Amino acid sequence: MSTTSGYLTVRGIDVDIIYKDIKNLHIGVYPPMGRVRVAAPNRLDDDQVRLAVIQRLSWITRQRAKLRSAERQSEREMVTGESHYVWGVRRRLKVVERPGRAHFEIDGARLVLYVPAGTPTEKRREYLDKWYRDQLRQAIPELIVKWEQALDVTVPRWTTRRMKTKWGSCNRETRNIWFNVELAKKHPACLEYIVVHELTHYFERNHGARFTGLMDKYLPDWRSRRDLLNESPLAEEVWA
Repeated sequence: MSTTSGYLTVRGIDVDIIYKDIKNLHIGVYPPMGRVRVAAPNRLDDDQVRLAVIQRLSWITRQRAKLRSAERQSEREMVTGESHYVWGVRRRLKVVERPGRAHFEIDGARLVLYVPAGTPTEKRREYLDKWYRDQLRQAIPELIVKWEQALDVTVPRWTTRRMKTKWGSCNRETRNIWFNVELAKKHPACLEYIVVHELTHYFERNHGARFTGLMDKYLPDWRSRRDLLNESPLAEEVWA
């Protein structure tokens, strides 16, 4: 069976397209971020696929809303025994209550939170969010420098933020880039993929054939990195 792939952006929603030797078009919305994937017959073109997505936009929006609701319900209680992901590795949380500054440490397979006794759950979540941001702030600069040189571009400013439906975002006018804080939970290869993805938007706004061609040139294994990013756990860390 012959297949080709591509991208579309439909009313702000990124859509992955796989063209196959099939009869009917299928649209799916997948966790954890509500990724939209279309399996389309080879006889259709991008405009026909775009129309099909627009016609199903209400359904797509509802499915993405359900996923976002499920993510909110999976908030961690920040107690000993929970599992949290750090750079693609699942680590058991251990909470140590003691006086002094709250901070995290990695101890073997554990993620240890040192925190004053009585610290509320929400405050513990804030400490974890800040720690994840710090992890990204340590990892991103080296990747930015590497790919600025490889692509002969300059990134004037980048920052981290929580995003519900995107791993990264690029403003082509200002060239500012935003990275989803959740990337600190993923394998480092995923972060590099997002860096290259967003920098490629400096050259091409949309996710069409030209964008795909540039990604193939810059980062040949980008599809496997993307799949790893979208298929591994996100906000639904599990109890062991």
